[in-house]
This record gives sequence, structure tokens and C-alpha cells, in this order.
Amino acid sequence: MLRISKRRIFQNVASSWFALGVNILIGVFLSPFILHRLGDAAFGIWILIFSVTGYYGIFDLGIRSSVVRFVAKFSATKDEENLARVINTSLFAYAGIGALAMLLTVVGAVYVDRLFKIPPDFHSTARWLFLIVGASVAIGFPVGVFGGALEGLQRFYLVSCTNVVSALLRTAAIVFVLSRGHGLVMLALVTTILPLLVSLVRAWIALRILRTPIGLRFVHRSTARLMASHSGLTFLILMSAQLRFQTDEIVIGTILSTGAITFFSIGARIVDYASNVVLCLSQLFVPMSSQSEARGDARGLREILIAGNRACAFIILPICASLIILGKSVIEVWVGAQYISQSYPVLLVLIIPFTLMLCQAASSRMLLGTSQHRAFGIVTLVEGVVNVILSVLLVRPYGIFGDALGTAIPLTCTVVLFLPRHVCRKFGIEVLTFLKHAYTLPVLITLPLVASLLLERRWFAPHRAWQVVLQLLIGWSVYGLCFLWIYKSNRAFQVEPEALAGARIGYTDVPLGQIEPTSSQRG
Repeated sequence: MLRISKRRIFQNVASSWFALGVNILIGVFLSPFILHRLGDAAFGIWILIFSVTGYYGIFDLGIRSSVVRFVAKFSATKDEENLARVINTSLFAYAGIGALAMLLTVVGAVYVDRLFKIPPDFHSTARWLFLIVGASVAIGFPVGVFGGALEGLQRFYLVSCTNVVSALLRTAAIVFVLSRGHGLVMLALVTTILPLLVSLVRAWIALRILRTPIGLRFVHRSTARLMASHSGLTFLILMSAQLRFQTDEIVIGTILSTGAITFFSIGARIVDYASNVVLCLSQLFVPMSSQSEARGDARGLREILIAGNRACAFIILPICASLIILGKSVIEVWVGAQYISQSYPVLLVLIIPFTLMLCQAASSRMLLGTSQHRAFGIVTLVEGVVNVILSVLLVRPYGIFGDALGTAIPLTCTVVLFLPRHVCRKFGIEVLTFLKHAYTLPVLITLPLVASLLLERRWFAPHRAWQVVLQLLIGWSVYGLCFLWIYKSNRAFQVEPEALAGARIGYTDVPLGQIEPTSSQRG
């Protein structure tokens, strides 16, 4: 399947999952800790401000994706001159974006209490919170270039290690601050400053590896045009991601209340944790597919498409089944039984379309890695607009459940009706062949897990943490034995020759290896 070192793949995947595991454990502990220390209203404001400033992500303009893409490509071809141009041009662009984000932060901090239904007692706190969080995001733009460079070099393990250090330090600081009776403002300071410091360390590491000189003489218009050809379309995907996944809290906070955000965020946060498990794996496919494309390895791309999506399905299908069957118990032992009635329906509505999306996580990453994401960007942008419209229409009559439906309906349409056909056409594989070879094994070995969890739940409904853990251990042991069986038989990630026999070489809309010229070719 893969043309890069298995040791490097193992390092990247294991470190990413380790970092994710640390973050999930921290989140499982911190979310109820912060919630019960601050209360529903203050916690809702906390979620709201981070959701609003999360929209600053659209100012990325797809530049980070271009950094990953072209660092991977130029490192594969050992083009040091273009590597330096990509890094410096990105830094220059992000410096301007950061200044614009800072300006918007100052304006937003003045009017935040007028835009959202924030209790009067929290008006001043909300302004300071908005200012602190927005400023950290603005500063994070230029320093984030080096994280993208490390990903392009497939040094995900370095990014993961620094993330773990940042998360642990931040957790200790949050516990200390809240235990001493401090509120939202001090919480925001420790939450934002530590990740920025770790980002500076990451920049130092990246520069040591790349040996790339920094200076305005390496900022080139030709490189900016080259990156814009990729990032312009990626920007559509970023905008759609904001509309798809960052509008819910804003819609709820504007139309309902900040307290309602808390109930929604509990169900949505569990789905986010499940999603991140797959996304840690799927991020590897951007530089992998970019390097395969740079070498003109069309067959390797098709192997990554099938085996990559199969790997994603191996992960998300059992997680989805577990959350559907034991979701109520998970919410009860996490934050309390009083949140089940409203948060579990949100979880149930969101987890199914998200699972369908995450089963194809490799597909979307490969479109980005080979710069064949134009149609995907347009479709997801339309989906994001429809998401906002449906959420606004449904939130009043159905509350937070209606908002979740507004996200689920268009997302399902995209990942079922569009994405499989589109990616198969791009990489020259029949849709039925792709679906059969990518998903048959994951579905089959998930069925015993489902049967096991249903039998356990019929035996007794878990209400304590140890009971939930016990049921999950039994069910996942069954799944683990099934996976071990197919892994030992070399069928887990092996792409059968017949899966590629009917592939139409050169069927991509743009010839592989000629998607865009380098700066020197333009010159």
C-alpha cells in the first residue's frame, strides 16, 4: 500500500493517537470540572466565545494546507529553493492575516454583549474573554506555519509530542486557576498563552530540520500564485467547515440562550472526540498522496485510497456503534444524568452522518494532497450554507435537536450522494469496486461488537464509570479478536489485485504529476 517507511508511519500514527488520547482524557476530566466550577451560563459563554473566534479559521485562506502540500512535494523532489519560498511567503501572508484578525478582535470585544444573549453580569467578562482568545488566534497564524511544515515533512510525531506537553501544562494551569477561585478571564489567559509558547518551540524545531533561511528576499509573487492555485479552493473547504461545524453554538446562543449551548456541546463534544481519532490518522494521507503524485505513482494513489479509507472505517465504525448503544450511560457518568434527555438526541443525530463522513476521511485528504479538490470545495460550501439555513429554521420549533438536524441532513447528502462518486472518478476506480474493497471487512468485523454490546446492555444498563468501562472492554475485546484474525491473515490493509485491475489509468481530470507548475517552471 505505502511507499514510505513503515517505521515513520507507525511513529506518526502512534504519536498522534497518544496525543489524542491525552487530550481526550484531559477533556473528559476538564469539561465537567470547568462546567461545575463555572456553572451553565459561564460555561456556555466559554464555548460561545471559542466558537466565534473559531471563525477566524476562514482567514487561513487555505495557506496551511498549501504549506503541507508543497513542503511535502518540494521535499520529495529536494527543491530547497522552492521550500524556502513557500515558508517565507506563507509567513509574510500570515503576518498580514494576523494583523487583520487582531483588528477584528478589538471591534468584536466592544460589541460582543450586543450580538449575543449574554447575562448582564457577564458583559465585561465576555469582552475580556473575546479579546484574549481572539488575540491568541491572531498571533497563532504566523507561528502556525511551522506546524504545517513539520506535517509536510511527515514529522507528525514532533507535532504530537509538543501538543502533549502543551495540553498537560495547560491542564495543570487550569486546575490551579479554578481551584483558587479565579474566573473566565484568568482561565482564558492560561488556556491561550501556553499553546503559543509551545508553537514557538515547534517553530525552532522546524527551522532546525529544514535549515531554511528567513528573509523578505524569499517572498515571491510566483510562489504566492502557486500556493493560491491550491489554497483558493482549500479556502472554500475551510469556509464550509466553519459553516458546517462552528455555527451551531452561535445559532443557539443567538436564538435560544447560552445555557442551551451547554446541553448541545455535551453531545457534540463526544462526537468531536470520536472524529479526532480518525482525523489523527487521515491527516497522514495529505503528504503521502502529495508525494505519490509528485512521483507520478497513480497506482500507489489508488492503493492509498482503498486501504486508507478501510483503515478509517476500522476505527470509526466500532466507535459509532458503541456510542449509539452506550451513549446515554457515557453522558451520565461524564457530566450527570440531568443532561441525558437533551444531549443524547444531539449525539444520536450527529454521530451517524459524521461516521459516514469519517469512513471517507482518506478520500477528502487525498483530494487536498493532489490539488483535485475544486468540486469538493464548492459542494461543501453549498452544504455549509444549507446547514446554517436549516439550523436557523429548525432551532426555534425543535430547540438544540433541530439545530443538530440542520447539520446532519446536508452532511449526509454530501457524503452519500457526492463524495464516493467524485473521488472514484478522480482516481479512476469504479464506485462499487471501491465500496466493496474499502468497507466490506470493517462492516463485517463490527457486527460481533454490536451483538456483544446489545447483549450486555440487555443484561444490565451501566450507570457507573466502571460498568461502562467493563461493557466496552468486553465488546471491544470481541472486536479486537476479529481484527487480529484478519490482520494475521494479511487481509486488513492488503489491497487485492482485482480491486485495481479495472482502474482506468490517467482517468483523472488533471494529469497526475502536472497539477501545477513549480515556481522555476513559471519563471
